[in-house]
Amino acid sequence: MCEMRGHYKHKENTAEIAIAVKNSAYEIINKRHAIYYGIAMSVKRICEVIMRDEKSILPVSHMIHGVYDIDGVSLSMPAIVGADGIESDIPINLSGEKALKLKESADSLKKIIETIGL
Repeated sequence: MCEMRGHYKHKENTAEIAIAVKNSAYEIINKRHAIYYGIAMSVKRICEVIMRDEKSILPVSHMIHGVYDIDGVSLSMPAIVGADGIESDIPINLSGEKALKLKESADSLKKIIETIGL
């Protein structure tokens, strides 16, 4: 997907993005003294994508069916978002261990949902 858009330094960019995301909450707290501004910025971005029918890739929570043997639980995963909301999932390749950890997280969420009766 990145190469189709003219981006070829995938590993380097991924590392930079991971660091930026990890530190973004701290930056918002330092600048604004509250984390809810970060949440508002995320909601604003999602609304822009929907209103402009951008078909952008965003990490949004949505129901997962059949990916990595996960079914019937909402996870925050990359998806193409446009005027109709989530238009399609973006397949990601996870190593065996990472796929297993994702499955374990999904199973834990399903157990909690069942316990509270949602």
